[in-house]
Amino acid sequence: MRKILIVGAGQSGLQLALGLQAQGYDVTLMSNRTADEIRSGRVMSTQCMFHTALQHERDLQINFWESQAPKIQGLGVSVAGPESQRVVDWVGKLDGYAQSVDQRLKMAGWMETFAQRGGQLVIHGAAVSDLDYFARTYDLVLVSAGKGELVSMFGRDASRSPYSEPQRALAVAYVHGLGPRPEHPDYDAVRCNLVPGVGELFIMPTLTLSGRADILFWEGVPGGPLDVFQGVKDPAEHLSLTLELMEKFTPWEYARATKVELTDANGTLAGRYAPTVRNPVGRLPGGGLVLGVADVVVANDPITGQGSNSASKCAAAYLESIVEHGDRPFDEEWMRTAFDRYWETAQHVTKWTNAMLGVPPEHVLNLIGAAGQLQPVADRFANGFNDPSDFENFFFDPEKTSAYLASVGGTAA
Repeated sequence: MRKILIVGAGQSGLQLALGLQAQGYDVTLMSNRTADEIRSGRVMSTQCMFHTALQHERDLQINFWESQAPKIQGLGVSVAGPESQRVVDWVGKLDGYAQSVDQRLKMAGWMETFAQRGGQLVIHGAAVSDLDYFARTYDLVLVSAGKGELVSMFGRDASRSPYSEPQRALAVAYVHGLGPRPEHPDYDAVRCNLVPGVGELFIMPTLTLSGRADILFWEGVPGGPLDVFQGVKDPAEHLSLTLELMEKFTPWEYARATKVELTDANGTLAGRYAPTVRNPVGRLPGGGLVLGVADVVVANDPITGQGSNSASKCAAAYLESIVEHGDRPFDEEWMRTAFDRYWETAQHVTKWTNAMLGVPPEHVLNLIGAAGQLQPVADRFANGFNDPSDFENFFFDPEKTSAYLASVGGTAA
């Protein structure tokens, strides 16, 4: 039986561990926190998973919260004008619903399931020196811990990483008590509110420890009016700032947020990081090799909501690559091939995300505007969040955008 070590217990590490376990591999999972510590800790992300990523969980029968989490059936885009009025407002319908489950709930539950099924769970914050030893005792070591010392083993791929600095300051608050959008009260949708030159506000329904909730998520241009959360330690102050900014820049969203309260004292998060693609193979001091997973090797800004989706897709691709490889050694060539298989989907996410971080060109503004008049455009844009490769066909190139809009009865202006 092949022995595999996975370091890091997030979406990708746990999904891969449970998948390999189901295939009969001897899997050890290393986490720096227990399930109880995760469950009682700070929120970790703004995960909204679309159909393909959710299907990977269904395939492994680990979609434990699917019946409880809100079914997100639409994705809406609003654009603020200079007087904080909505100059664009539409919602696209998703072909398959999306869902968000607080990662504290999911990761703790998955970790307990892994242990109950006989998996070896080690609670230890691994260092490079630990991996030097483990690389000699396991057939394969995978690193899925996206922060800290271990990431430094994977060198930055400058050709795929156009940004060296963070492009957004991030601030998250999980709340109860958010009212519905009056124009679409009958179904759940993710809301993307674009404030040109300032940043973005995302609102998404989620399932948290205390039941149904909503996530308020500001992405601010660094140094701009939204970049005010650094150093804010008090959760109540964090929420107050979030709401003040909503009142100023997105009053239509603030109107339904006047009665919100935090889901819990750990329901806020703030930070920033530079979007980076890294070399997938890490070389240990003793000569051993480890393979980077998900955020370790492809870390995109959350502006396109792809983090947990990409982690799920990476775990699914790696699972296939490991099983197909049989008893052959997991050498450097295999590691690079396994990453290349994941990159086939990840490259589209990276290209789209990096484009959304910049100033949108005229043809993209035309496209977003046209979606307000043409439901097929809104629907296609929304479903691109599930399959970002489709943006190649109508988003990046002005001529393709014009041809697409003409094909659905729109104009280029």
